[in-house]
Amino acid sequence: MPTDTSAGTLPARAPLAVPAAAPGGPGQQPPVLDVVIPVYNEEKDLGPCVRRLHEHLTRTFPYAFRITVADNASTDHTPEVAGRLAAVLPGVRVHRLELKGRGRALRTVWTQSDAPVLAYMDVDLSTDLNAVLPLVAPLISGHSDLAIGTRLARSSRVVRGPKREFISRAYNLILRSSLAARFSDAQCGFKAIRREVAERLLPLVEDTGWFFDTEMLVLAERAGLRIHEVPVDWVDDPDSTVHIVRTATEDLKGVWRVGRALSVGALPLDRLARPFGDDPRDRALTGVPRGLARQLVGFCAVGVLSTLCYLALYSLFRLGTGAQTANAAALLLSAVANTAANRRLTFGVRGRDRAVRHQAQGLVVFAIGLALTSGSLAALGAATAAPGHGTELGVLITANLAATVLRFLLFRAWVFPDRRAAGQPSDPKDHR
Repeated sequence: MPTDTSAGTLPARAPLAVPAAAPGGPGQQPPVLDVVIPVYNEEKDLGPCVRRLHEHLTRTFPYAFRITVADNASTDHTPEVAGRLAAVLPGVRVHRLELKGRGRALRTVWTQSDAPVLAYMDVDLSTDLNAVLPLVAPLISGHSDLAIGTRLARSSRVVRGPKREFISRAYNLILRSSLAARFSDAQCGFKAIRREVAERLLPLVEDTGWFFDTEMLVLAERAGLRIHEVPVDWVDDPDSTVHIVRTATEDLKGVWRVGRALSVGALPLDRLARPFGDDPRDRALTGVPRGLARQLVGFCAVGVLSTLCYLALYSLFRLGTGAQTANAAALLLSAVANTAANRRLTFGVRGRDRAVRHQAQGLVVFAIGLALTSGSLAALGAATAAPGHGTELGVLITANLAATVLRFLLFRAWVFPDRRAAGQPSDPKDHR
């Protein structure tokens, strides 16, 4: 994990000094917008999609633009197709990478681009292109630092199967419960960022695959950057080559890694210096009494989200392993996220001080919860030879309710005791 970024802070938001599109069309002057399309073995769809995007931007986008095809080590005729497109369409270029990874492609092209606004789209162009200008306009005007398309807004019109709908909503629920993310749709392949923001933010992002933009958004939000969301119309591509299970597994690994780094304060987000003022969430928590009623409300809210996260993880792991193993893995991941969320949101603890100790104590509490839930599963197995999945979930929910009560008591009395109530001096690092 990088431990340093360039000195200084991001400049205050200001409108970009951008010229209108040249009369001769794209490619006649430096681009205001650089749209990256990461591709891997897309020889069939690349040509029609790039031509469609190029025609739309030429007709509707009021500034100079560039379309960059980022070839992720394709082994078919994608490089030749991309080369022909660059030869006949002004403002289209190709960047070849010898290693796969969507995140690697975006990082490489964005880092080298001279455009003040950087964006990317999936090659299938599932998102309605009429959302391009609303996506980048807040970045050009200086209103926002990043912008994302969201398929989960009420005004969005989305056509996709129930399986992808469930996976998308479950994933975003996991992000909200484990990483306290407030943006609504992490997976939509339709995002943009100001270049000066990318220059400071991308060195902190480790992932090179599908989790890249989720990690970028989480870190941006934690650093106090402004994320603009645009409701989009979206039609699922039935021929998508994305491997859902492998992608979901990698995403969960990324959630664990980022959550752990955030919980121990390992990320140097303060180097971005909350460049546009303190995070109002921190101001709202500073100096607020942490009474029993308030702690109960915060603990219950975190607990509900953690339970949903746990059940989603259990159901996912149960597809490929036994009940006990799935339970242990799901409970461990959700317990670490639960401890980190309660540390910050319920008990108002800040900074690195005792973060590792708190997680260790949280794991002790986790072990108690594991004993309760594993014991309940063992009892169910002894009583019924082949219990159904619904029965397993029902037993686990009951056991988790009992474990939750005990967890709160242990958190309040042992893991995060009120030092002021006990007559001990309060450490400012804990509540800064």
